[in-house]
Amino acid sequence: MEFNILWFVLIAVLYIGFFVLEGFDFGVGMVLPFLGKNDTERRTIINTIGPHWDGNEVWLITAGGATFAAFPHWYATLFSGFYIAFLLLLAALIVRGVAFEFRSLNENPKWRLFWDRAIFVSSLLPAFLLGVAFANIVQGLPIDANMQYTGGFLTLINLYGVLGGLAVTLICAVHGAIFLNLKISGELSERAAKLAARLWLPALIVAAAFIVATYFTTDILSHAGIPAILLSVFAALSFVMVGAFLMRKRNGLAFVLTSLTLVFVVACLFAILFPRLMISNLDPAWSLTITNASSSPYTLKIMTIVTLIFLPVVLFYQGWSYFVFRKRILAKAEGLVY
Repeated sequence: MEFNILWFVLIAVLYIGFFVLEGFDFGVGMVLPFLGKNDTERRTIINTIGPHWDGNEVWLITAGGATFAAFPHWYATLFSGFYIAFLLLLAALIVRGVAFEFRSLNENPKWRLFWDRAIFVSSLLPAFLLGVAFANIVQGLPIDANMQYTGGFLTLINLYGVLGGLAVTLICAVHGAIFLNLKISGELSERAAKLAARLWLPALIVAAAFIVATYFTTDILSHAGIPAILLSVFAALSFVMVGAFLMRKRNGLAFVLTSLTLVFVVACLFAILFPRLMISNLDPAWSLTITNASSSPYTLKIMTIVTLIFLPVVLFYQGWSYFVFRKRILAKAEGLVY
């Protein structure tokens, strides 16, 4: 396998890992004000992701760093063209981290309510913005012959982009609610399962609309072919089965399937792109590809060697972290730190 193909696949894997892991973090933040009836319950909800949320965000940071190193032209066009959107994304992630750390520094209910609302907004906004961004990337953007994005922020706010943002947001909300059911004990856990079931149908409708729109808006049929089509079908079937398992109260399998749904969705989007990185809707010849936007073969080779050395260490550490904090959390004030 050529190094530029390998790094395209690795970046796709990084985004898949981010959406699966940070996806339930975002979902937990989204359902926080609706599920937690009092401060103890809200602290319990936040504690479920307390040991992990910052580590899960590293997947996004690593994906951005890998893009910069492996495909610098892609990084330049993407981050300059999506400047306002990514600035909002960065601001939301900063506020989210601050909110987790600040909410318990003062026992005033208004203080904690303010930061709980900040967690909600700063969890919903990144999921929505990333969905909008990826939808626009596969739909095509005004990119000229110099690899410059010639549109503006409002160019991204189109029907297909918004639909992609809503689909990702709602799927993450379901993903997070199921995670809470598995991570919390007692009556709060049951309420989380019921909330997941209520969110599932709206999420299914929006996700189905997004998949259908993908067939009319992108070149999935003419360019991507069978692999992308199969991935979209698998994504749809996985999320349909989530509802079936929720009704049967087999929530562990439901969580596996929401994870698989996100895997298939992100993989499908990258399959639509390949071998392109950003599609120009001004002229297909102006699209960024894994060939014209990549670093030198030597750079990619060095990156590959370093990755092979350190990636197993990082994966082992994160897996160990989840193992250490695997136990369910009780909704009791004692021992809750957030």
